[in-house]
Formats: sequence, C-alpha cells, structure tokens
Amino acid sequence: MPQLDVFGRVTAIQGLLIEVSFGLPVLAVGSRIMIETMGGERIAGEVVGFRAGKALCLPFGALDGIRMGCRVTMEPDGPFAFPCRAWLGRVIDGFGRPLDGAGRLPMGDEARPVRAMPPPAHARSRVGGRLDLGVRAINSFATCCTGQRMGIFAGSGVGKSVLLSMMARYTSADVVVIGLIGERGREVKEFIEEDLGPEGLARSVVVVATSDESALMRRQAAYLTLTTAEYFRDLGLNVLCLMDSVTRFAMAQREIGLSSGEPPAAKGYTPTVFSELPRLLERAGPGEAGKGTITGLFTVLVEGDDHNEPVADAVRGILDGHIVLDRKIAERGRFPAVNILRSVSRTMPACNPPAEQALIAEARRSLSLYDDMEELIRLGAYKAGNDAALDRAIQLQPALEAFLGQGRNEQADIGTGFAELEAVLKSGQSEGQRR
Repeated sequence: MPQLDVFGRVTAIQGLLIEVSFGLPVLAVGSRIMIETMGGERIAGEVVGFRAGKALCLPFGALDGIRMGCRVTMEPDGPFAFPCRAWLGRVIDGFGRPLDGAGRLPMGDEARPVRAMPPPAHARSRVGGRLDLGVRAINSFATCCTGQRMGIFAGSGVGKSVLLSMMARYTSADVVVIGLIGERGREVKEFIEEDLGPEGLARSVVVVATSDESALMRRQAAYLTLTTAEYFRDLGLNVLCLMDSVTRFAMAQREIGLSSGEPPAAKGYTPTVFSELPRLLERAGPGEAGKGTITGLFTVLVEGDDHNEPVADAVRGILDGHIVLDRKIAERGRFPAVNILRSVSRTMPACNPPAEQALIAEARRSLSLYDDMEELIRLGAYKAGNDAALDRAIQLQPALEAFLGQGRNEQADIGTGFAELEAVLKSGQSEGQRR
C-alpha cells in the first residue's frame, strides 16, 4: 500500500505560535513538522498542543517567510538521534549537527529517542563507589559517587563554568557529556578552547544551544545531552554528564508552555516545567544491571541569589545532593567558591571510610564554629583564651581556606585531598599543644 503524503496548511500565527489545519487526525503532541516558507525554505517545528481542531506548533527557527496558507508536512520519523563513539571530541547542536567545523558527524546504527523515559526504578543498579571529580573541596566535603545526581547552585558570575571545566578535565569518569543550554554565544568558544581545552574535549561530547536560539532548540539540546550520555552508559562506561544550566531548560519549557496557552503558576513557571524537570533529571543515574552509570551534575542559576526560588527548590528535591557556590566567598577571592556548610551529598557518610569521615566532621565543626562567630572575631570583640574550640577554629581558618581554594589548572585527587586535610588538622593540634 503506498504511503500517504500527509500535509496541512498554516491557518494562523500568534506570536511564536503557529496554528496548522490537517485533514487527517495523524498528529500527536511531540510530532515533528516541516513548514515550507514563501522563499522555498523548510523550517522544522514541533506540535505542542491542540485547540479547536487545529494543531498548535512552535518553530525551531525564526518565523521569517511563514505566511497564511504555507504548506506543512508531517515528518514520518519522530525525534531520534544516532550517537556513536566518533562523537567524542565533537561539538554539536540540538539536532546532532556539527558546530566545530571538523567535517561530517558520523552516525551510529541505532536510532535512540531523544525524549526517552528514565529507566524503571526497580531495574536500576545501586549507586556505585566514589567518583574522583578532581576538585579538592567537592571530593572531600561533598563526595560524589558513580550514578549520583547533584546540583550546583549559584548566581551569575560566581564561577560555575570554570568549576564544570575543571571536573570535565580531571574526573576519573570514562566519558564526559556536556550540555551548554542557553549559553551566551561568545562564551561557548571560550569555554571549549580555554576552560575545557584539548585534553578535556578529547573525551567529551559538547551539545550547544545558545541563548538566541528558540525555546524548542534549547529544550532539544538538553534532551540530546541525556540521550548521548545514555548511549555511552549502555556501552558499560561510567559517564559524567554536566549540564549548564537546568534553569535555562526550565525557562525554555516555560516559554513553550505559555505560548501554547498553559496558565502560569509559581513565578510565571507553568505546571509542565515541574513535570518535565524530573523526567529530564531522572534519566541520569545508575543504569540497569550490566550497564554503566551516568553521574549527573546540573547547574542551577538562582535568580537574585535566592536559593529558594521555584526551580532551585524543585531541583533540590529531585537530586541526590547540592553544591552551593557563594558570591561572598568569590568576592573575597577564593575559588572555587564552594560553601562547604551549605553543600550536601546524600551518599555521605556511607561512601567514605570512618577515618576520612572523622576528618570531614572535625573540619566542618571548625568551619561552622568560625562562621558563627566571624563578625565578633572581625570586630575584635572576642578575646582569645575564652573558648579553646573557638581558638582552634580561628587558628585553623587560614589553612582550611587555603585547602579549599584550587587553581583552575590544578588537579587534586581524592586520596591526596584527604591526606592534605589530615595534615592541616594535625598542624592545628601541634600548634595548640605548643601554646
């Protein structure tokens, strides 16, 4: 039986929303369409809803050239990707097209759905052993395990991109998949060439959708990032998936929802934002038995440094821990600006030996005590000798600050980090005994 050529016509355009009338009930939410413009160009789009018998569609590109009556055809295949090992070292867009000028991108044999469902919870393996991220502060105080999902919460300009690049270069994971979602155009090349560098790029796949691209393309890039990570996971590899940022994915979904007539809820975010976030984030994690893992680190751009805004609050409830970058710490010149006292890894303390956990607890107590009394100490209102524990915390503070700081070109493994932390705490004890 010959295949039917299914097509429709553009009947209305409102903002970015395109209404399309099809003669047959063949479309579904998520179906791909192609719109033929006046100039003969073809613009890809996606069905996001239905109203009064018409399909509501959003384009992946600009609306230039689209008019009433333009022919619209349905793509027979859904949104699929064809990742393969040859993608390592490449920079691609949300459709899997090369952006790096390095020639044609090879395609794998297996078609993988871009909007895949997370693995069944009962079929997943447990979270594995410790994963070395190459960053001393995180390895020691927010230890991450293979298959764990963590958020990096920070305001703008606090050092998220540099921290991600350090983890991409120095991690012990087999493969790194990086999604730059809604990134500034000028920063993409800087991140790839300066922050990531040839060493980091060689074992990475970078998926890019800049801030000037459509909401559909930004969302598509986030989905493709996880699809690519799932491909390498199913090869039995330990994958580190870095996404910057989940907030821009949520903003893209909000734009899509509002365009299709969805009512705004918290801070203008539509209900589908909070249903799509777990569907995206749950795709990371341990694979099924016999497969690899996806360790996910997702940045969250907190608006106005408000860590309780809706997206940050929702993401924190989904993930297995959070790393907080503090603007005050960055302003005083310590990078990475990780606030140890507000950062939590939910796999701790089970993933660390008792001796190392004791070091962490002692260092945290010292940092917490100093933080509580910092104002009085700086004002000179505290007199040394009144509290032995606080005296020790004051004496340890410079060494602990130096321990937590790390240059962007400095690598720090887990074992060396704990050895250095032990040396810092023992030096404090020796100094206290001499006094």
